[in-house]
Amino acid sequence: MPPTKRIWSIRRIFLISIIGFVSLLSIVSISILAKQYINSYNILASSHIKYWASVVADESRDYLVNSERQALNDNLSISEKIPNLNYLHIYQLNKQAENTELFYSYKRNQRRSAITEKSNDYAHLSVPRFREKYVEYMQAIKVDENVIGFIYLQSSTEHITLLTDKLLITSTVLIIIIIIIVTFIALQLERYISAPFFTLINTIQIASRQKNFRQQCQAMPYREADMLSQNINILFTRMEKHIAQLDAAEQQSIEHSHELEDKINKRTAALKESNQDLLSTLEKLHQFQGQLVESEKMASLGDMVAGVAHEVNTPIGLGVTASTLLADRLEDIKTNFENKTLKSSQLKKFLNEGSENVAIIYRNLNRAADLISSFKKVAVDQSSEEVRTFKVKELLSEVLLTLRPKLHCLPYVIDIDCPDNLTIVSKPGPINQILINLVMNSIIHGFEGREAGRISITVMPLSNQLNILFKDDGHGVNESIKNKVFEPFTTTKRGEGGSGLGLHLVYNLVTQALGGSIVLNSELGKGVSIEINFPIN
Repeated sequence: MPPTKRIWSIRRIFLISIIGFVSLLSIVSISILAKQYINSYNILASSHIKYWASVVADESRDYLVNSERQALNDNLSISEKIPNLNYLHIYQLNKQAENTELFYSYKRNQRRSAITEKSNDYAHLSVPRFREKYVEYMQAIKVDENVIGFIYLQSSTEHITLLTDKLLITSTVLIIIIIIIVTFIALQLERYISAPFFTLINTIQIASRQKNFRQQCQAMPYREADMLSQNINILFTRMEKHIAQLDAAEQQSIEHSHELEDKINKRTAALKESNQDLLSTLEKLHQFQGQLVESEKMASLGDMVAGVAHEVNTPIGLGVTASTLLADRLEDIKTNFENKTLKSSQLKKFLNEGSENVAIIYRNLNRAADLISSFKKVAVDQSSEEVRTFKVKELLSEVLLTLRPKLHCLPYVIDIDCPDNLTIVSKPGPINQILINLVMNSIIHGFEGREAGRISITVMPLSNQLNILFKDDGHGVNESIKNKVFEPFTTTKRGEGGSGLGLHLVYNLVTQALGGSIVLNSELGKGVSIEINFPIN
């Protein structure tokens, strides 16, 4: 949330600006005047102390020349006449000893403490020097340009401090009076300036609360406020017209909304009927889809049964032929034996041919038994989703054995890359159906019209999942149906026997029966790659 901008009132601006300016101006002016007065007092004090120093020097010069110390003490009365005098020292210069000695001393009050001699401070006190409460000054006493001594005067500046304090108090009072007067004038001026604006504000507030914009703002006493008043009156007039237009539009909108409500009610009723029909149709469609999926499963199983039956017929036919031939030879041997015409060569030939026929019968019956056992296991797996422990390599071999009747006459190669000892706990039935459907899908769609093709099935465990990578080098999947190949009824052979449920069945088996995921990648003319992952133990 952006910070709220501070809004200042006209009164505050007026008071702060005018009072601040006048106060600052008054303080600066009075400070300058006070500084000048204080400087003038200091100059006056400096001139006074120099004057009295000259007077004292004139009166004491003869006494210093004649070294009449006592006479000076008795006759020098000028010190009593010097105003604000604190101390007076007269020093005599001894040229032989090249030093100065105190010749005369005076202090205004005997209770005052004595001060140190100042005879060595002439260089610093040759001009009056002001301290906190006094000013001091030293002057040389000369005779024919020869210095014979020094005079030290110290005068009190308390009267100057009192005058300065009075000046400051007077200045402060004067500034306060000026501020009060200026504040009064500023308030009156602000009231005169802001009063029209308050009138306009009251008029606008009343108009907004009552929503009555027919009233007009009155004329204002000065040009700016009067221009604002006129523009507000123009705004009120336009708002009144706009409100009238809005009322008319609202009325029309209410009428249109009633008409739309009637139309919506009618269309809602029609939509309810249509939705009911759609729901019924959708329910029938789901039933039909389930039936088609089951039909696809049974069709796949039927193809497998037909293929296995064809495959089993061959060894059984060979066994029947061998057994029939053995029976004929046995009947001939029996006849010759009864007629006592059996020769040893005939018996030997019969035994040799009998051994061969028995071996043929045994070998073909074993082959038929293996085919039937494999078919039984695959059929049981396809019709069941029972979880069991099995070797993946054996499951793949059984699937290929089941598909051999369809594949043995086709010029296609299937490569399997799977660890021999990979044993998992999962549902072999759905895996069976997935692999059969993928292989048949490649044969029917991927290798259509081709004399050669290769399918590779790579199986590897990844963490707690089984990864099956199915690839073929067939035609690939067209971009137009690539994103919807797992949807039901998606097929490129509609009208040619294709149902469009093969890959849909694979998708459902992977995602629902096995709880995994399936991803298809394909480029037209470069085959297809299908990666399947599902959890295992």
